[in-house]
Amino acid sequence: MDPAHIQVQFQEPQLRRLHDLVELADPISAMNLDDPLVRRRLREVEVLVTSWGCPPLTKDLLDGAPELRAVFHCAGTVRPFVTDEVWRRGILVTNAADENAIPVAEYTLAAIIFAGKKAPFLAQDARKHRDDWSYAAGRGELSNRGRTIGVVGFSRVGRRVIERLRALEVDILVADPYADPAGVRAAGGRLVGLPDLLARCDVLTLHVPALPATRHLIGAAELALLRDGATVINTARGSVLDTAALERECVPGRLDAILDVTDPEPLPADSPLYDLPNVMITPHIAGSLGSETRRMSDSALDELERYVSGLPPRAPVTADEIAVSA
Repeated sequence: MDPAHIQVQFQEPQLRRLHDLVELADPISAMNLDDPLVRRRLREVEVLVTSWGCPPLTKDLLDGAPELRAVFHCAGTVRPFVTDEVWRRGILVTNAADENAIPVAEYTLAAIIFAGKKAPFLAQDARKHRDDWSYAAGRGELSNRGRTIGVVGFSRVGRRVIERLRALEVDILVADPYADPAGVRAAGGRLVGLPDLLARCDVLTLHVPALPATRHLIGAAELALLRDGATVINTARGSVLDTAALERECVPGRLDAILDVTDPEPLPADSPLYDLPNVMITPHIAGSLGSETRRMSDSALDELERYVSGLPPRAPVTADEIAVSA
């Protein structure tokens, strides 16, 4: 993993637990697995604990790690570094995507509540209206009660967002062609088609992975179905939302947006979205940061402990799953 991540993700409690569970090689951590010293150590390694910055586990690298049996990832997706060769060799892979979903769902809930009150946009308006707060009336009804929230993607994050929304008096619609209607109902939502969801929601929040099939899932035609004044929230991946189409809706003020991810990321310096009073942009902060990342490390260490104890993993990743998930 990147050296900066081990400093944040493996503090004294995590390092102590790691020492108790396994025999550590020297060096304990590395980012460049092509380093001669690291390659020599890899010949004996049975387990890799990985995070952001792990290089691809290629055939050449795996040929030099004949004892490798498991990869415990203390972050979300393993797609950037787990190759087909890993699956071919039957190496166990787990991730901490469930734990990473927690802060994303928390951020999204806050964004939905702020969208109902138009808080981010009123905050920008305040810079121009310093002597009279009656400007708030220009943003329409400032309320969350009775709103319709459209959740696209009954994913790890989407499910957690729905569960948290149950604390509000809102109607929750879900669009996901792979979701089970009973599971959606149990979480607190109602499964509908995407066009129906778009036409009825006050707030649209996106929770689908970045796949070829989801690129620009929300484009010009989909945005046109949203009612005037609706808010688009994206904490998933920038590519699922057509940036140019969103610009065309936000520049005249028909739609509002709260974006934690963009396409490209970051947006070009001349993007009109930066300067719009009805758009809030944050620099990809919804996912695990700081102390939140140690929740993922603890999860990876739980998986390691289960492995050492001969127990099955809690969150195994498979080749089939990674093809349709983040």
